Amino acid sequence: MKTAAGFKVRDAKELKKDIREYAKKTRIKVNPNSKKAEMIMKGLLRNKKMHGEVYCPCRIVTGNKEKDKEIICPCVFHRGEIELEGHCRCFLFFGK
Repeated sequence: MKTAAGFKVRDAKELKKDIREYAKKTRIKVNPNSKKAEMIMKGLLRNKKMHGEVYCPCRIVTGNKEKDKEIICPCVFHRGEIELEGHCRCFLFFGK
């Protein structure tokens, strides 16, 4: 599940489960288009493999660990983006 620093993921199945649990707990929803949601999750897993964290695929990883903490999924920006736009920047999470 999610910790203060984002999802702690070992594989795609675990990530999918954690994302759904997080969405349910926080009363938001995962992108209803399963193909798009899967594509975003692949980007999260790719970032985990390349950078060691599940950084949002819609954000640029700077290499500054302290600054990049903000973009570990779910990033610090997603709630505000959902309020303003109805979805987060990468389209993984939507408002209800």
